[in-house]
Amino acid sequence: REGSGLPPFTMGAMRTFLAGGLLLAGAVLTRSRIRLTREEAVLLAASGLFLWTGGNGLVAWAEQRTDSGLTALLVGSVPMWVAVIETFLDRRPPSKLLVISLLTGFAGIFALSFPHLRAGVKADLFGVLAVLLAAVSWGTGSLILNRRPVGVPLLVSAAYQHLFGGASFLAAAILLHEPLPRPLPEAWWAWGYLVVFGSLVGFTAYTQALRLLPMSITMTYSYVNPVIAVFLGWLILHEPVTAWTALGTALVLLGVAGVFRTRPAVKH
Repeated sequence: REGSGLPPFTMGAMRTFLAGGLLLAGAVLTRSRIRLTREEAVLLAASGLFLWTGGNGLVAWAEQRTDSGLTALLVGSVPMWVAVIETFLDRRPPSKLLVISLLTGFAGIFALSFPHLRAGVKADLFGVLAVLLAAVSWGTGSLILNRRPVGVPLLVSAAYQHLFGGASFLAAAILLHEPLPRPLPEAWWAWGYLVVFGSLVGFTAYTQALRLLPMSITMTYSYVNPVIAVFLGWLILHEPVTAWTALGTALVLLGVAGVFRTRPAVKH
């Protein structure tokens, strides 16, 4: 909101520094190894930059210029970008079932977003490009973690990714001359929710999934997220459930089921 709230990169820095500090403190209390090798530091810095500043940060910035319905649709393209990047890395095209499943899930995201898109959306070219770049960045950071796992425990890995991401958030906030934050109480509540459930719980769980599961399965989270958001909107905000909601949910679940049939559920 104009004149209040938290600027996007400042919000990201505040969130990731706090969450990273708490995770690192937890690692120290559990006597985990917190000293990184040079290779581990490079990998965690790169993944933190791609996931947090490139992925999360660009979406937060773009949401000032682009409606959330269109943003959700574009963010839902992450699994497709990952499949494209893996095709080049492995020099092997994805299976037909995987392609069909990804397209089915994306069609579900479109169906869930369609009522908002039909009503007219606020968007500009820079906002759309930022979200698309964010999707590629998030996919790249995820692939780094999935293909080059580090030897430090989960809490340590997640902590350093937050801290490296926080440093780049802070640099972006300074370079863009973001104004000082003037959050209303509801903004503090939203920020606190992001720290606890988005960072301490959600991101740490996501990092663990990247260690244990094939990329195609881990990436299905981006299809399931909008379905959960629609359900919470119905449960908490009493938002209506329409035929588009039912169609979108069915397509998402069908796409996710197809992805699970393409590869084993656990990495070996």
